[in-house]
Amino acid sequence: MVPGMAQEMLRELGPLLAEEGIDVDDLDGIDLDTLQQAMGRAVERRNLELFSPVGPARDITVTTLRLVARAVIDGDTALAAGILDQVQPESPDGSVATVAGCIGVALGLLDAWMSGAAGDVPAGLAQGTRLPAGHWNGGRAATDILALAGKGRALRSLDRLHARHGGMEILTGSALVLAVAAGTWAQLTGTPPAELIPAVIR
Repeated sequence: MVPGMAQEMLRELGPLLAEEGIDVDDLDGIDLDTLQQAMGRAVERRNLELFSPVGPARDITVTTLRLVARAVIDGDTALAAGILDQVQPESPDGSVATVAGCIGVALGLLDAWMSGAAGDVPAGLAQGTRLPAGHWNGGRAATDILALAGKGRALRSLDRLHARHGGMEILTGSALVLAVAAGTWAQLTGTPPAELIPAVIR
C-alpha cells in the first residue's frame, strides 16, 4: 500500500460513502464489516461512473474511439497509437478522453455487437471478426476481449481482465477489437468505413 493511499481513497469516495451514512472524517465507532460493505458499494458505483462517461465526456470518448478505428482500418498504426497516447488516466474537467471511459464505451459496444444484442448488427459479424496477424500492442487483451464480447460479457469481466492485463493493455486491446469489428461490419455491409464508423461508434 502506498502511504496515504487509503486516506486519498476515502476522500475520493467520501460523497458516495456519505450517501451510505458514513462520514469519512469521523470513523470512530463504525463497525469494520459495515465499513467494508459500504466501501464495496461505493467503489462499484465509482467504477460505474468512470467506465460509463456521459454528456460531453462521452462525446470526447466516442470521437477518440472513432479516430482510432479509422486509423487502424486505414493501416496507420502509428496514428492509432498516437491518438491512444493522448488518452489520460483522469480528466477532472472532462476535456480529454480517459482510459476508463474509452475501455467502458468500447467494451459496452463490443458486448452489444458481438452478442447480437444490438439489432442493427449484420449477420456474421462475431464470426467474421478476426484479429490481425502479427504482434500488436494489447494483442493478448484483445484476444480475451473478443472471446468475452461474443458472450456479451466483456464489460462485466473487467475485474478478470484487470487481473490478467494492465489498464493500458486493456485500452489498446479494446480499441483494436472495436476497430477490427467496425472494419468487418463495413466489409459485410459494403459501407465505406468513413460513413459507417460515426453511425455505429456512438
